[in-house]
Amino acid sequence: MPTSADETIARALTLVSESFIAASGPGGQNVNKVATAVQLRLDVYALRLPPEVFARFRQLAGSRMTAKGELLLTAQRFRTQEANRADARDRMAKLIAESFNLPEKRAKTRLNRINKGERLEGKKKRATVKAGRGKVQFD
Repeated sequence: MPTSADETIARALTLVSESFIAASGPGGQNVNKVATAVQLRLDVYALRLPPEVFARFRQLAGSRMTAKGELLLTAQRFRTQEANRADARDRMAKLIAESFNLPEKRAKTRLNRINKGERLEGKKKRATVKAGRGKVQFD
């Protein structure tokens, strides 16, 4: 079971499958003839990530993760297969590394007795101001 981001990235690079597809968008005749875009597929369950890391990974991946648990990345920024392949692998590595950076737990704020008293006093003043805004009655 991989414990660090580097080990997981190395394992992911061995498990990944790539296919080259025709890129969409502008690019002239070259785009119609040459399959330069790369589609990268990775079975995330095969990585055996710890539960908290897996949850963060799913959150970060968003719609790039399929219902089967596969990460699907498409890279078509560059004009060559190799550049797009490197770009897709780099993006996958960054996503895995970021999923290991778990957010720190927020520490509850502690109020001392004086601050608590001041806060309650302020609330009472505000309540009296609001209470004075009621409907005026002429008795």
